Amino acid sequence: MDMKEIALGQIRDSIATKQKCIDLILGDIVKAGEMVSKVLQSGNTVYLCGNGGSSCDASHIAAELVVRYKSGNERKALPALSLSGDSAVLTACSNDYGYEEVFARQIEAFGRKGDLLIGLSTSGNSRNVLLALEKAKTRGVKTISLLGGDGGRIKNLSDLDVIVPSKVTARIQESHILIGHILCSIVEYNLFKME
Repeated sequence: MDMKEIALGQIRDSIATKQKCIDLILGDIVKAGEMVSKVLQSGNTVYLCGNGGSSCDASHIAAELVVRYKSGNERKALPALSLSGDSAVLTACSNDYGYEEVFARQIEAFGRKGDLLIGLSTSGNSRNVLLALEKAKTRGVKTISLLGGDGGRIKNLSDLDVIVPSKVTARIQESHILIGHILCSIVEYNLFKME
């Protein structure tokens, strides 16, 4: 098989998924950006969580909010935190309570009314993300889920679901990071009038 054909197939699939995002979930993406903006404008914190590649996306989005999204956009730091970042908390909680509780336990500790939790799960079935979203509700923390496929068990649990119309994990992850970048762009425009 020609390696260029493999690469071309991946690129075409990615483009097709992005087009479906435009056609089917653009409104939800914009709503998510407005939610994140309002939470940060009010001085509250954005938390993010996910597993594997979704954990990396959560950390990436948090970093863009804390540092900046676009180079040259000098602005104040925004309070955002990936719940995957503290290995001592992750391992202690996993050991003492089980891995399913690693994100919920942190929301119990840090989440305050008016904060926001963004849960990322390509399948929509990550139990630790689901439990964190449930815990957030009990703390008055707003919730957004970035999901894929049919939304899995997490669908309809959050204030807003953004469900990438694909069943392919790679395409969902690519779309999640694009959505994360769009959220950061909306935030920088809404809070600082930066384009």
